[in-house]
Amino acid sequence: MRMYKKLVRFLPLILILQTFSPAQAEDVPQTFNFTGSGYGHGVGMSQIGAKARAVAGESASAILKYYFKDVEVAPVVDTATIRVNIGHALKSATFSTSSPGTSLELFANDSLVAQVANRKRLTLSIAADLKTIQGFNASLLTLRWSGGAIPVINFANAGTTERYRYGYIQIRVVKGALEVTNSLSLHDEYLLGISEVSSSWPSAMLEAQTIASRSYALSKMGAVKASCDCHLYSHIADQNFVGFAKESEARFGKIWREAVLRTVVDTSTGLAILSMGKPIQAYFFSSSGGATQTSADAWGGFTAYTQSVADSASVDVALNPRFASWKATSSQALVSKAFALPNVVQLEILSRNTAGAVTWIRATSLNGSSIILRGDTFRSRAKLPSPWFNLAN
Repeated sequence: MRMYKKLVRFLPLILILQTFSPAQAEDVPQTFNFTGSGYGHGVGMSQIGAKARAVAGESASAILKYYFKDVEVAPVVDTATIRVNIGHALKSATFSTSSPGTSLELFANDSLVAQVANRKRLTLSIAADLKTIQGFNASLLTLRWSGGAIPVINFANAGTTERYRYGYIQIRVVKGALEVTNSLSLHDEYLLGISEVSSSWPSAMLEAQTIASRSYALSKMGAVKASCDCHLYSHIADQNFVGFAKESEARFGKIWREAVLRTVVDTSTGLAILSMGKPIQAYFFSSSGGATQTSADAWGGFTAYTQSVADSASVDVALNPRFASWKATSSQALVSKAFALPNVVQLEILSRNTAGAVTWIRATSLNGSSIILRGDTFRSRAKLPSPWFNLAN
């Protein structure tokens, strides 16, 4: 009898779960489908568009003046040493060299504390106190390398190994982890390692990319950021820096090196994009949905030199076969996380800018809550190629 009463007591709950749970599950889509064009944020210089303009015979200066408003391309002093973060929030870092005749020297407080011969490994780890580097009782170490025809140091990080030829490397403890930086000359050494476009592209495009990258780096040369012990990062957060790998590419490394050196005016100056006499934060991206957008459209921050201009090459399949037109799918988990909602049952594009990119998008959850995001913020969080997207069934 007691067992029967318990069954009767729980029967309504079972019926409720059976009645409503499947219906709710059906209302929450597991995936969201999108179609679109372009790759990247769409602000500044379109690399596909710039390539097409170079093929058509335009100079690097003409290309840059097309994509940036009221600027000049002129020499500027660029002799500063730039600090590039090449390893962020690490627990350990491993260095070596395979260059014949090259050795590594490790310094703490300007005193030599270790030497590493060719093909030997040096692994540095965070100490148990999370304030010093294991075995050295120091929070900052400096690595230098020398000897051999082409001295190069190898840095193993996250399953990959990058090679660096210029400057020196520092390992600093910041907030209980290691920050690894490469300090080198911005004038040319840093630019030789920029890998944003193929070195097989037209020379005017390579020069335009170099000048844009120099300008961007110069705009970041303020105080060293404590969070990364750097001026900028070596990846998409700033611009892609791969060290010696770019310069040493088979066949094309020489072409890139020559393009970089053509933008060097003399031993202390190089060409940069200037607005009101100062280097601009020269944004660039792969391709658009047919027109570039302004920084205000994309992120809400106004910059006088960004403008919306036609970019037809980006939607030409022959010129941009991968991203002139694309389809993408984002999971429910990814989309709901993007909006910080428990789930998303509906997406609505609220507005687009004059370039056609999504400026605002709204998500609604099963409980009726809704959140609005900028189009570029959403495309980044949902891992869509660009903010030029449509909702697909």
